Amino acid sequence: MYRSRRWLAVAAAVLLVGTLEALSDTAFDALLPFPFHTLFLVAVVGAVAAIGAWLAFRQIDRLTRDLRERNDVLESRNDVLRALYDTSLAVAGQADPDQTIAVIVDHARSLLRADAALLALDGPAGELSLRAARAAPGVLLGDEPAAGGVMAPAEDDLGCFLRAGYEIRLVTPVGLGDKRVGMLGVAVPRALHRRFGRAETETLAALATQAGLALEAARLQRQLKIVAVQGERERIAREMHDGLAQVLGYVNTKSQATDEMLADGRVAEARVQLGEMAAAARSVYVDVREAILSLSTPIPPDRGVTAALEEYAALYAESSKLAVQFHASPEAGAAQLSAASQAEVFSIAREALTNVRKHARAHRVCLELSLQGDDLVLRVEDDGVGFEAELLTIGPERWPHFGLAGMRERAESAGGSIAWESQPGSGTRVELRIPVGGGSSGLLPERVASPGEIHYPTGQRQAVRSPAAGVSEADYKS
Repeated sequence: MYRSRRWLAVAAAVLLVGTLEALSDTAFDALLPFPFHTLFLVAVVGAVAAIGAWLAFRQIDRLTRDLRERNDVLESRNDVLRALYDTSLAVAGQADPDQTIAVIVDHARSLLRADAALLALDGPAGELSLRAARAAPGVLLGDEPAAGGVMAPAEDDLGCFLRAGYEIRLVTPVGLGDKRVGMLGVAVPRALHRRFGRAETETLAALATQAGLALEAARLQRQLKIVAVQGERERIAREMHDGLAQVLGYVNTKSQATDEMLADGRVAEARVQLGEMAAAARSVYVDVREAILSLSTPIPPDRGVTAALEEYAALYAESSKLAVQFHASPEAGAAQLSAASQAEVFSIAREALTNVRKHARAHRVCLELSLQGDDLVLRVEDDGVGFEAELLTIGPERWPHFGLAGMRERAESAGGSIAWESQPGSGTRVELRIPVGGGSSGLLPERVASPGEIHYPTGQRQAVRSPAAGVSEADYKS
């Protein structure tokens, strides 16, 4: 109703009531005796009020109905947006692809209020493989399948997975870029006369896009695993070449020399050679133990980097026979660090300790973990022979067996930095700085076993020379 008409209706009602009131004192008194003229006025006013109320209530009901319909539309769109947001987070967070796809199919069924929702992937020969499905009992052929559990003939129809009486009423392709890899559809009873609108079609298309992204994420995860496995194989191969293979070549040379000495009757010299071979064997034994430890998960999910370094320091002290001190401040133990950054800190500390054992000829090594401002600081310091740290400005590739380039790359990948301080004869100090963030990616505060310094153990705090100290680097070169 237009604004002018609404006010015209109000004015007409007021004019009518005013006219009746004016006539009641003149004409009505002569025509109708009391109290009939009063009853007549009440009846007329009541009729006018009833008509006005009926019109007003009718308008209010129509507005209420419109608001309720619009609210239902907004709630439906909000549900769609929430479902898309949840699936986007799952895809971006690299969650389990099968679980993400199952959630997408479940959203398709609930949002479109269908009896079944199905996602099938295209096979190499054009056949369809049912990847995920959510349906009411008695809709699918057999029980709800696991991923890829049901195959269909080479036909472009999801209806082959349904029982009689149901049909796919709305379907959309699932693609990776411009290539179709599958189909996502919803099913309703064949006897139900229902047509899906534009909004529902767009909702299913958006869910199909999310399914395509989840499938692409799954493919990328598989490729990343392959690359990671290949990288780990290459790392193990390098370590075997730089350590085990060279020591075995060294032992082979020494054994031949020992055999010749024994043949010539030089027993004393042969025993010296045997001692050197025994030292080399002990050294490669430690290398193998460290390689085995590096293949396991360095930081379990229920522990932080502080606890992992504490445990590794104890194992390192036992295997290397070096006096090891470990200290972690409570602030460092409570710092929030992402899982990737914690893994890099642990790997750098492990590489630094390996360098101490192999090259420093140290008696003692200290590890200190502290929090300075917004940085987690790890210091590894030994009292070994040291080296010319100034030459690092030329490039750490001058000492490829130190792994300094890899340590620097690991630090930079975590957004941090690493520096070496050393002089010949004065030991070496490695300082790693990693920025600490308080985001959701951080872990819960870690457990610190006890404040202050932790020594491993009392009997191993004596200055014990590394078993590999008697073997020169030149002896390891092949």
